[in-house]
Amino acid sequence: MDRALQIDILKELMEQLDSGRNIDAGAQYRMATDVYTSPDIAEREWETLFRNHPQVIGATSDLPEPGSYLTINDFGTPVLATRDKNGDFHAFVNACRHRGAQVASEPRGRRNVFTCPFHAWSYANSGELIAITDEQDFGALDKSCNGLIRLPAEEKAGLLWVHPQPDGELDVAALLGSELLAELEAWNETEFAHGADKTIEMDLNWKLASDTFGETYHFAKLHKDTLAKLYSGNNLHLKEFGRHHRFVTASRQIAELRDQPEDSWDYGVGIAFTLYYLFPNTIVIHGGNSTLLRFYPDPGNPGRSITRVSIHAPAHALEHEKNLDASQISSESVYDAGSADIGAIAGVLEVFSSTVEHEDYVMGEMQQRSAESGALTHVTFGRNEPALHHLHTSFREALDLPPLEEV
Repeated sequence: MDRALQIDILKELMEQLDSGRNIDAGAQYRMATDVYTSPDIAEREWETLFRNHPQVIGATSDLPEPGSYLTINDFGTPVLATRDKNGDFHAFVNACRHRGAQVASEPRGRRNVFTCPFHAWSYANSGELIAITDEQDFGALDKSCNGLIRLPAEEKAGLLWVHPQPDGELDVAALLGSELLAELEAWNETEFAHGADKTIEMDLNWKLASDTFGETYHFAKLHKDTLAKLYSGNNLHLKEFGRHHRFVTASRQIAELRDQPEDSWDYGVGIAFTLYYLFPNTIVIHGGNSTLLRFYPDPGNPGRSITRVSIHAPAHALEHEKNLDASQISSESVYDAGSADIGAIAGVLEVFSSTVEHEDYVMGEMQQRSAESGALTHVTFGRNEPALHHLHTSFREALDLPPLEEV
């Protein structure tokens, strides 16, 4: 991120803290709760935002070397993502061309050849069909026309992008825009290594899960014993990039910068994290580590969702963490600002357990039940919640739904 931009963000957050005010969008909006409950809207979302929209499936470091692979089954098309011997990224439909069995079932690993467990047809990690079992009995087949079905795939800004349809269009530069693409690339995500994964499956709509990361208004109340010990909350710097946005909030350590000259301000000390929301269902959080979140609906139940969390960190930080006693990592150690080093990965996992899963998503489940009751017909987004205005405006535009109603 540009240094001048870092200073501007820090100044705005300081001004908000000094004045006791949050960001002001200038308006409040009402939204019908059927977006969290309607099977019809859920079906439109599934087809428009997941089955037929580019998806982030991981980070560059999820395929760290030639022969690495990932499998994904979260948006309707089973995907096999690979890195071939030349280091190139590929994505395929994870289905044997013989009878459709998946050729890889583990979430991740390293393999140069994929052999179907059904009849043992074999494919190179670059997609070519290389062997047919008992081909003399099966009959002649042109192997060059029967490789794994290729999906549009690009590796940009340290992220792995795939379109779920073989004939889909994927242009990440156009999707993000030049300004956001340059900013994401500047974080040097490619220098990170994969550390850990976490999956959260709970009874809340996938957009309620995403809403959790759309405001800091709740920090001092809901998270008084957790995040509020580190971040004051009720402050926000927001920048929109089309349907995407950047979201920054202050750490309590921002006070340490006040007596320092601006040219020595440490952005990493003053901010809690820098969050990028990438439409429709991805969040990238930078703050020493890099955390990738992907939100998925349950196609058969609008009231249930899956959150995939992947944590990445500099390789040296992961090496250091091997020497730490993970059993000593607790909520108290994470949220005590004066605690010793708790590790690049273990501390983030604890945050997603104690704070996101057991505080934020518990609220989300309550919201889901209220919406499903039919008695709560609308919710209200405040002047201090512009990221939620932007997020739901983007959803509604993509689905051709009426705009949010200004209060």
